[in-house]
This record gives sequence, C-alpha cells and structure tokens, in this order.
Amino acid sequence: MREIGKKVLEIEGKALLKLSEILDDSFDKAVEIIYKAKGRIILTGIGKSGLIAQKIAATLTSTGTPAIFLHAAEAVHGELGSILPDDIVIALSYSGETAEIKNLLEFIKRNGNVLISLTGSKDSTLARYSDIVIPITIEKEACPIGLVPTTSTTATLAMGDAIAVALMEKRGFTRDDFAYFHPGGKIGKKIVKVKHLMHRGEDLPLVEEKMKMLDVVKIVSEKRLGVAIVVKENNVLSGIITDGDIRRALVKYGSIEDKKAADCMHPDPLTISPEEISVKALNIMEKKKITSLIVVDKDKKVMGLIHLHDLWRTQMF
Repeated sequence: MREIGKKVLEIEGKALLKLSEILDDSFDKAVEIIYKAKGRIILTGIGKSGLIAQKIAATLTSTGTPAIFLHAAEAVHGELGSILPDDIVIALSYSGETAEIKNLLEFIKRNGNVLISLTGSKDSTLARYSDIVIPITIEKEACPIGLVPTTSTTATLAMGDAIAVALMEKRGFTRDDFAYFHPGGKIGKKIVKVKHLMHRGEDLPLVEEKMKMLDVVKIVSEKRLGVAIVVKENNVLSGIITDGDIRRALVKYGSIEDKKAADCMHPDPLTISPEEISVKALNIMEKKKITSLIVVDKDKKVMGLIHLHDLWRTQMF
C-alpha cells in the first residue's frame, strides 16, 4: 500500500512540475484582469471540479480578492442572477465539455462577463467561449483505471493557489491584512495585532485634565469601558481614571464635586503599542490584574484602548 501511495504522489508531483514549465502568458493576463476587476470573482464547476472551485474561491476571498462559488447545476435554476455584469467568471472543467458548464456559456457571453477557464482541453467548447484559457495539462490520472479525477484536480487546485498567491504579491497583501480577515482563526490569532481589536475614535472615553470629575463620571458611564483616558494637548496621554480611582477619590476627598480629572487620575498608566500582537496585551493584563490598556504611539499620543473583553471575543484563551 505504501508503494501505491508513493506512486500516486510521484505522478501528481511530476504533473505539477510539468505544469509550471508550460505556464504561459495566459496566466499573466488572467491575474491582471482579476486584479483590475470592479466586481467579484465567480468560481463555477460541478462534481470534484466544483469542490476545487469552492476551495479556490475561499483562498481568493481570504487573501484580498472577493470571490464566491456558484454551483453550475443550480445556476440555471435561478442562481444566474448572482452573476453581475462587472464580475469575472472562472469556470473549471477538465474536459471542457461538462454539460452543466456549457449551459452557462451563452448567458455569460450575453451578460458581458469576462470568462477565464481552467481546463485540460484547449479545443473544448469551454475553451472556445473563454476570453482566457489557462491550460491544465496532465499526462494521466493517478488512479489505476485512469478515470478518477486525481492528478487533474490536484493540478487545478495548485493553479488556483498560484493565481491567489500572484494576486497577493500584486496587491501587497501582508500578514496584517491576513490577520484582519482571520480574527477568529487559529492562524490569525497568532498574528492579530492590538490595532485590529482596539477601540478608537468616538468610542474612546477621552477627558482633559481640567474637566470636572462629575463630567468625567458621566463619560465613563456613557462609553462603558470602565475608564477615562486623561489627555493633554494633542491627545498626549496624561493619566487614567478607573472605577477604582473614583472610589479612592471619594474616600480621600469626601466629595469630588469640585475636583478635576487631574486631581483623581493615576499618572503614567500602562500602555501598549498598536503594532504589538494582541497576545502580549493579554499577558500584560493577566500579569497586572487589569482589564484594559491604553494604546499609544511613540510620542505617547493616544491611539486607542484595548479591553480584556475584546480579547475574550477572539477566544485566545
């Protein structure tokens, strides 16, 4: 059985290497058209090709190219309405003669969509209707009867990955972008940064040093983050006022009616950079037994605030 497994892997591996050698300018044209697309990328196929199309659509979407899968059989029963004029259609059929795919071709042409095909036959009906044909050429399937889609589906999947990676490079897609699209995934959790999860802008409970404490309390209640961030001119951090600081001020002064934020704040609070990974923020909060960190830039200007609840939502622990 191990020898059979090795043979399958060798056949499919050699097919991929040969595919890389015959890759031509059709690949460049396809990537350029997809990159400039104003609409979405519609992947369509049926059977095993349909499953491969779903995976390619998922990979494109998660790497910055909006894509959806359209089941070729369902399409002619009302789902064709999901193909808009600005969309690019990528059809998968190794033979290029799949009946369900052929049923879509006239509509795609009438609708004015660019059609890109991934097929093993340049002379097929699908290829003739396509604006761009990316050949998926293999010598043989890896199965012993030469009929089960094995090498062909592997080659098509690999070509989809090649397109997605080329688009990533062209878009300048970064680890930060990937983390943004994967806040709930295991991979994304490893690299998601503080700036992706922090509260910012109008959500921040910012107060000036001279603000009356009664107004500070009102802002703490309205923003519902349990703190007020005390700032100087240009939003430079001065201190923090927590629920605990308010209670301690009441014990110390008896009344805070005539007090200002600067009288009750805790100076030099713990901070974190927006570029730090969120796991570090979690570690600091757990170690210091606090529930929030102020996010500042290198000049101590307040950029945001990250709360323990924001990290809980990512299910990092």
